[in-house]
Amino acid sequence: MTASAEATAPAAAPARPAPAPLAPAARLLPALAAVYRAQLSRARVARMPLLFVATFQSLGILVMMRGVVDSGGNDSARAVVAGSSVLVVAFVALNLLAQYFGRLRATGGLDHYATLPVPPAAVVLGAAGAYASFTLPGTLVTAAVGAGLFGLPWAHLWILLAVVPLAGAALSGLGAVCGLLAPRQEIATLLGQLGMSAALLLGVLPASRMPEAVRLLRDLLPSTYGVEAFARTFDAAPDWTAVGADLAVCAAVGLLSLTAATRAYRRAAVSGR
Repeated sequence: MTASAEATAPAAAPARPAPAPLAPAARLLPALAAVYRAQLSRARVARMPLLFVATFQSLGILVMMRGVVDSGGNDSARAVVAGSSVLVVAFVALNLLAQYFGRLRATGGLDHYATLPVPPAAVVLGAAGAYASFTLPGTLVTAAVGAGLFGLPWAHLWILLAVVPLAGAALSGLGAVCGLLAPRQEIATLLGQLGMSAALLLGVLPASRMPEAVRLLRDLLPSTYGVEAFARTFDAAPDWTAVGADLAVCAAVGLLSLTAATRAYRRAAVSGR
């Protein structure tokens, strides 16, 4: 090659620097704690209205049913008190969480979480835990008032410390799935309302008075097992094995529903819709 050709040849492009390594993704438990605190502080402003509405609704059902159900240790009284108490959980964990995730998806809020180095499970569990945290005081008040109205013992109300988180996990997962998979925000709200109505209609009345077809539907609702576990503790000698079995079903359904909600979150975040 001549000297003139070498002079006119283009200079070699400088080598690109290697890209900087990305920061490692946050671990599940620290990310979960951070999302939970953020959601809890955001929802704290609406805490009193949420508690009032959820609790007032269940107390109204107790007063209404007291006019048609006898007091004492009968199946109907136990079902009314247990079902009304767990309904507080269904109102917040299922209905409001479906609306929250439906609104988050419709307004593009999922894009914000998708840019954060947090596992999808942390987003779902953190939001579900924050909403479910509001349900325990209302559930305890409803159970105590209901036990007084229907002449049931208060000795085993402590079982709500297990019923609320387990039933809340199962219902929160279902609420998140409804909100994340619904094509429109209005449909997510509708699904949440229908789920809460199912918890009301199928949880407050005793199974022995329902037709067989309705009883099968009742068995498919995860909150039913929380209701049954709580109702069994009003017996003079509770069958703790059956109580534990009902709570185990709640725990298993909660694990499955929250796993499904995590998958639904990934799908909604990737699709960007």
